[in-house]
Amino acid sequence: MSSTGSLRVRPCTAADAAAAVPLIHDSGPLAFRYVFSQRYEAQSLDFLQRAFRDGRGEFGWRNHAVAESGGAVAAVAALWDAGQNLRFTLAAARQIAGAYGAAAPLVIARGLRMERVVRPASAGVAYIGHVAVVPALRGQGIGRALLEQLLDTARARGFTRAGLDVAASNPRARALYEGLGFRLRATRRSTLAGRWGAVPDHHYLELLLPAGR
Repeated sequence: MSSTGSLRVRPCTAADAAAAVPLIHDSGPLAFRYVFSQRYEAQSLDFLQRAFRDGRGEFGWRNHAVAESGGAVAAVAALWDAGQNLRFTLAAARQIAGAYGAAAPLVIARGLRMERVVRPASAGVAYIGHVAVVPALRGQGIGRALLEQLLDTARARGFTRAGLDVAASNPRARALYEGLGFRLRATRRSTLAGRWGAVPDHHYLELLLPAGR
């Protein structure tokens, strides 16, 4: 946990669901809807609420941090690595089975197709995901401060590389990441589309992490 002026970065708790989950969803709404919206458009958001409160896995509160401004959640992001991939897969399968019942295999199949565009974390890389800032607070350095804190955490854990994915349709986010030193490593084309839109191409960026900032 750290503070910079009125900005405070801290780990999430289950009580952050109402503020954090809509932001997590905003980090990739078309991708989330493609995978998790089986019967109605907001089903992806409902699933993320359930998974966040569960706490385990990629979408659980234990995997996220928030930046608070003036005591309110202003941004969210997550940090994980390849050592958690199997646990995340098992947690997601359990959460999907509980939420979708007989339709769970269809949701899992869409998730696997999505992994061709946004791949699981690679060995030796601290992966940053689900980055989003409250729309009214963008452009104030909040997202950058949260990312810098996560990068410090990655360094402290001994990682020498950090990676993330960004939609090709989100040049503003890409500019933020490149301003921190991330550089393009791959562009993964998407042909995925569902009832509520097409998943955009994604860029994979990496950053070399020196010992000190």
